[in-house]
Amino acid sequence: MALYRARMTSSPLFQLISRSLSYKVASQSVGPAASSAVQEITNPTFTVDVTSQIGASMPLKMMRIGTLIHNLEMRPGQGPKLVRGWGTVAKIMTEPRSESSRYCEIKLPSGDKKMIDVRCWATIGRAPNAEHASKKLYKAGQNRWRGIRPTVRGVAMNPVDHPHGGGEGKSKSSGSHGKVSRTPWGKPTKCGYKTGRLKRKN
Repeated sequence: MALYRARMTSSPLFQLISRSLSYKVASQSVGPAASSAVQEITNPTFTVDVTSQIGASMPLKMMRIGTLIHNLEMRPGQGPKLVRGWGTVAKIMTEPRSESSRYCEIKLPSGDKKMIDVRCWATIGRAPNAEHASKKLYKAGQNRWRGIRPTVRGVAMNPVDHPHGGGEGKSKSSGSHGKVSRTPWGKPTKCGYKTGRLKRKN
């Protein structure tokens, strides 16, 4: 019996069914994830309207160029690692069905383009809860419930506690640091350190 279970677990059919019926994040404008499980098993990916497949999970090689996706794997069978945040979405830039290449180009929400194996799975549509970032905070206690403590400004501290501390009024130009915004440990926060090669001057 144990050998039979091991063979069934390693079979592609069992893996396909287990992937389709397993828990996943529901896409935006889609109800429970289980409602699309039947669509995934029957594999209706060759319809004209791709938006009708929102919420369906499948390998990239079964999708078309220009499809909006989320919950993207980085390696086949690894599980979703990319594009999982609220309201995020990625786009397929090259044809994943091409037989000449094992990889297709994906444009991530950051604007970067990454080559992903066409055997990796993804979910069609946009990640849910896009309005989470604009949710109104009704009282400070809501952040305290989440373990977020109050943030004290550097200009409100003393010079011993922060590079922006001290001075008259709200000035942060104390000491030899000038007016560059810095962390409590003295590192630049906005501009950072220059890491490029110096240009030669004739």
